[in-house]
Amino acid sequence: MNQPDSPAIPPSPRLVPLASLLLTLAVAAAYHNTLQVPFVFDDGGSITDNPTIRHLWPVWRALSPPFDETVTGRPLLNFTLALNYAVSGTSVWSYHVLNALIHLCAGLALFGVVRRTLVRSKIEKWRAAATPVGFGAALLWTLHPLQTEAVTYVIQRAESLMGLCYLLTFYGFVRSVDSPAPGRWRVFSVLCCLLGVASKEVTVTAPVLVLLYDRAFVAGSLAEAWRRRRNYYLWLAATWIFLGGLIATTGGNRGGTIGFGIGVAWWAYGLTQFQAVAWYLALSVWPHPLAFDYGTFWVSQIADVLPYTLIILPLATAALVALWRWPAAGFFGIWFFGILAPTSLVPGRAQMIVEHRMYLSLAALVVPAVLGLYATLGRRSLLVVSALAAALGWVTERRNAVYRTEESLWLDTIAKRPANPLAYTNLGCLLADRGHFSEAAARFTVALQLSPETADFHVNLGKALQGLNRLPEAIFQYEEGLRLNPNFADAQVNLGNALASSGRLHEAVAHCEAALKIDPDIAEAHNNLGNALFQLGRVPEATDQFKRALQLKPDYPDAHYNLGAAFVRLHRLPEAVAEYEAALRLKPDYPQVHNSLGLALVDLDRLPEAIAHFQTAVRDQPDYIEAHFDLGNALRQSRQLPAAISEYETVLRLDPNHVGAHDNLGMILAQTNRVPEAIVHFREATRLDPANASIHVNLGSALFLSGQTAQAIGEYEAALRLDPNAPDAARDLAVARQALAAPR
Repeated sequence: MNQPDSPAIPPSPRLVPLASLLLTLAVAAAYHNTLQVPFVFDDGGSITDNPTIRHLWPVWRALSPPFDETVTGRPLLNFTLALNYAVSGTSVWSYHVLNALIHLCAGLALFGVVRRTLVRSKIEKWRAAATPVGFGAALLWTLHPLQTEAVTYVIQRAESLMGLCYLLTFYGFVRSVDSPAPGRWRVFSVLCCLLGVASKEVTVTAPVLVLLYDRAFVAGSLAEAWRRRRNYYLWLAATWIFLGGLIATTGGNRGGTIGFGIGVAWWAYGLTQFQAVAWYLALSVWPHPLAFDYGTFWVSQIADVLPYTLIILPLATAALVALWRWPAAGFFGIWFFGILAPTSLVPGRAQMIVEHRMYLSLAALVVPAVLGLYATLGRRSLLVVSALAAALGWVTERRNAVYRTEESLWLDTIAKRPANPLAYTNLGCLLADRGHFSEAAARFTVALQLSPETADFHVNLGKALQGLNRLPEAIFQYEEGLRLNPNFADAQVNLGNALASSGRLHEAVAHCEAALKIDPDIAEAHNNLGNALFQLGRVPEATDQFKRALQLKPDYPDAHYNLGAAFVRLHRLPEAVAEYEAALRLKPDYPQVHNSLGLALVDLDRLPEAIAHFQTAVRDQPDYIEAHFDLGNALRQSRQLPAAISEYETVLRLDPNHVGAHDNLGMILAQTNRVPEAIVHFREATRLDPANASIHVNLGSALFLSGQTAQAIGEYEAALRLDPNAPDAARDLAVARQALAAPR
């Protein structure tokens, strides 16, 4: 049997269950208000628009995240999202429950690492304080408001999941030190490190930090740590091979956003990190103001960065010196700077300050702070820690409340970072999604003023302008987006949509196809291509595109609606009804779908159901002219004539030149012996549409009923000139002529 490195000290576990329970309750209290926080920002591409999380089997698909998203190169992260999707689809609650559980487990792992480290101390005072100090450190760490972004913002599970795996790597090592069977714990540690690599690239530092921990708290020197556990460290280092393979799947630079080949000098980005790390330190001590997105900034002159270098360089130097002379103290400094190193040294295009990057590094500040309090105050430090925990938990709960809506989150960001164009454009996107296109255009315009060379901002403004039906301006903005980024698939998609709306259908098809060459998995591109093909009369091809869009995005109501319309054109009415109903399950307040479903149900002779859907359409959109007209037709067909008259009159209030409403209203009025009124509406209909033979016939019939036989003959003759086969025209003309010729 293998012997532990040193005699194991009984860990005094009596208070551990109670401490774990209190930690669980504290996390639940701080994050209770996050369960309905909506998906925001990068959640869209990684969750709601991510086709690889739709099914858990075959498992390789869930472990193969799409390119150019937060999940790219992070298969474990993607798989956990697939688990959530299997539980709740795109309903947010299960995602937030799992995020909170991951954070809680990370806190418990930190508790275990700190506690077992102190249990091994040669100083009785620290052995006795192992549980309260470990609990206090874990409590402050889990409740600190700086952690909210890594927990409440769903896709930043990347950080918290990596943090959990990182801490479990340490926990496995610590357990192996005193275990009579250390091999099992070392295997556990290596596996956790491997899972961390599959969650986020920052895990690259774990093998080095475990070695430094061994040197500081167990072996006493690097040589001794290597002698005792060389094979273990080689296995830990082997996880770098797997990490290299995962990085290769991202193109080596996460789609051109992070890395040494993205056109950003490492030193230019590095200069920004002096301010970033100083800001992290400040927020660790006083977590206000917290911001969701800090925007992009660059150092233009040395005076801008000098104050921060005077803080960070001495601290980093002190950490290195301490690591050499006082290994235990130095370990905390290296933990802080080492875990930040990958994101601080590898250049990026956009994110200079990101709060979730402090998720693990915060422990390097919290643990020494709790140790210092206990060294100074003894057991009385528990009162101070409790008060701090209560205050931090309250601030965390309040910070989480900012996430309650996407709008409140972006407004908060603008208030704190008013020069951040991304905040304006994301608020604009939210407003555009709600149909507030004028307000959205104003926000997008501000974003472009702040960053005129950003292709995304041009495309977003184009979408708002298209929503305002300002198509030439929208097309110009999309073309500007493509000028700045010729491989911008979203610009191609939206340009195609705008061209289709302008009647330039062949150009629309070309741009949608160009988008799909860039990325064949864009559901919107398939849907828009289907629309253009549908309008060109290529309905079977359009149907295939709508089906492909739904394969990629099953909860896409517009694609269900469009596929239903294609089935109507193909005379497959039951399938059309099924698609319309699917669209309404996803989006119940969709008047156009209610109206189209009503029309399909009319064709299936299901009039009562059709009328109900028409009524829902006009209730949801009172100025929806065609829905009022179709409702009037259905009511007329079901012999509810007064109600039908009311609907036609509503149509004419909204659009006095609606030919169909004049004609149909005239027929009901004639049928109910209100012939003079009917004649007025038929005359107006013929004025508006003089080439419509059937309206001339209807007017002729009304004139004949009113005794104006000669004028009736004139209308019948006009109908036959327009259409020799006009229904009933020849017959009614003969009757009228006979009546006129009959002796009086």
